[in-house]
Amino acid sequence: MKAHSQVICFGEVLWDILPDGPQPGGAPLNVAYHLNKLGVSAGIISRIGEDEKGMLLLQLMDKWEINHRLLQLDKTYPTGEVQASLSNGNEVSYQIVFPSAWDFITAEKAAMEQVATSDYFIYGSLASRNETTLRSLQSFLELEVFRVLDINLRYPFVKRAVLQDLITKADMVKLNEAELDVVQTVFGGNYGTEQDKVQFIQDRFGIAEVLITKGESGAAYYKDCERYYHYGSAVKVKDTIGSGDSFLAAFIAGHAQGRPPHEILKNAIAMGAFIATQKGACPEYQLDEYLRFNA
Repeated sequence: MKAHSQVICFGEVLWDILPDGPQPGGAPLNVAYHLNKLGVSAGIISRIGEDEKGMLLLQLMDKWEINHRLLQLDKTYPTGEVQASLSNGNEVSYQIVFPSAWDFITAEKAAMEQVATSDYFIYGSLASRNETTLRSLQSFLELEVFRVLDINLRYPFVKRAVLQDLITKADMVKLNEAELDVVQTVFGGNYGTEQDKVQFIQDRFGIAEVLITKGESGAAYYKDCERYYHYGSAVKVKDTIGSGDSFLAAFIAGHAQGRPPHEILKNAIAMGAFIATQKGACPEYQLDEYLRFNA
């Protein structure tokens, strides 16, 4: 396991409790898992309980060679859980248990130093739901690192003022189409074309890079005044859990390698589709399997 991580993922690490059994999850863990599969060293800043479920997550991180040196242990609060249910065969709804250990992440010195020397810091809005973790997140966002916000709105956990701060601090924001509309509603934005909505975000929050996911319709990437788009493709879906996280991992991998935007989008969309054909957010697979899928 490498001591230095090129990417640090911050926030919730937990178990998704599904009708057919528990699966490891939480966006930071999912993104880190797929980044490591793609050859990009990724680490986690989170907090788990000193309980059986927390120890099982540690064992999995060791197996997956995810850097968890910055993972914190909590004697009071349990490892996080999400009660997930499937509807219409594929769509997932969530009940996120509160409070959980990851609501009490602290900004430890070692973690601050690691983030400051990393290339990317990835965070989501869900991690802001409790004051302790929010204060820690705000400390990390003051560091000189490329900050990526996967907005991941889960009501009732995100307040307008907090969301404004989280977006303002980002260098890149990822949203799906529904979240793009929510941001317009919350901040009095533009209800015109997608380009108009993105332009509002870029102007209002001073963000050069905006990433919009569209499910089977692909994704769009806005950088400064340029728009890039790549279509999606229909696949036989097992479930959509973690598909967006794997998309983001592949996008960041390409971004870090300085690949052309259209190629980055193509590869990221393929990764999201590939994971949708698998069971769970972090399925066992070899890199060659993804590369053949993307050929």
